[in-house]
Amino acid sequence: MPHFEVLKKDGETAARTAIVKTARGHIHTPVFMPVATQGTVKAVTQRDLGEIGAECLLSNTYHLYLRPGLDTLERFGGLNRFMNHPGPVLTDSGGFQVYSLSRLRKITDTGVHFASHIDGSPHFFTPEKVIDFQASIGSSIWTCLDVCVENPASRADAEDALKKTMNWAQRAKGRFVERTREMEAGKRPLLFGIVQGSIYTDLRAEAARHMAELNPDGFAIGGLSVGESKAQMREALAAAVEQLPRNKPVYFMGLGSPEDMWDAAELGVDMFDCVLPTRNARNGQALTSGGKFYIKNATHKNDDAPIDPLCDCICCRNYSRGYLSHLFKAKELLVSQLLSIHNLRFLINQTKIMRMAAATGTFRQAKKAFKDAYLAKE
Repeated sequence: MPHFEVLKKDGETAARTAIVKTARGHIHTPVFMPVATQGTVKAVTQRDLGEIGAECLLSNTYHLYLRPGLDTLERFGGLNRFMNHPGPVLTDSGGFQVYSLSRLRKITDTGVHFASHIDGSPHFFTPEKVIDFQASIGSSIWTCLDVCVENPASRADAEDALKKTMNWAQRAKGRFVERTREMEAGKRPLLFGIVQGSIYTDLRAEAARHMAELNPDGFAIGGLSVGESKAQMREALAAAVEQLPRNKPVYFMGLGSPEDMWDAAELGVDMFDCVLPTRNARNGQALTSGGKFYIKNATHKNDDAPIDPLCDCICCRNYSRGYLSHLFKAKELLVSQLLSIHNLRFLINQTKIMRMAAATGTFRQAKKAFKDAYLAKE
């Protein structure tokens, strides 16, 4: 049985609706994956995640390795049982976190030495070790260790990082095959290779071709949406996607801006994740069909309307903008939970609309309708 099945394709764009089949369930794409970096989606319970229709979560190897630690996860039978989550979890390899969080790091051809951002203790990640770590975590989709560079990056730095990333992907694939050789096809985790190359379109294309030859179960686009312009992001993404085979899922790492998600899905991206909906919720920002706004603004104090009249989440069904404005100004914890639930449901609903539009051949019209309403105030 193939692990990826394309159901419908839009006639005018590369947008599509498909299914990623994992040992813990099917993921319908395009899909937005809430981020459970440390084994939890911030301020959101498992019951809430089920009600908003989350089909896959994103967690992080670096953070889980440091805390609670792999020994703890193994004692609990893996991350799913530890956090009481029944569905698929995709684990990022931790390459970006090593780059962005560690106080001391040294990247060599062998791997990366770094100091924990928690207590300064020394650690060493290799492509093989990261595969082993994800086996202990027990996630449904694993990723290869990569080297992430800042944007803008010099071409020399981007080339060096890409060379290491491609070499590490080959080593990770070899270790993955060793660890999963005896598993039944339907119970085996999936492996996604990460495509780097910074903003350089030729490097992105080279990385994508190399990854296609390596033949993992899916492809992750890394190192974008981290400071480059939107035009640079789209050009680099297009250069990579054009070189990837269309019979496997494509995942844009760390993308959660709804307008950017629509643009990426039009190019053929299937999967997204980002901390944006929950982080912005904690700062009082709501994402709505009419655009984004801050609940603390004075105009909402006496407003008895829901956050978004087109949303079906528990927050919009039960609470007014005025009440949420009061909670935020009173620094009540409930407002973070309710706005997080709403923002996540909003993005999940957007991917449902994308799936329907791709299936009916109306993707461009649906994208225009979304942007006309969402960006009207900007």
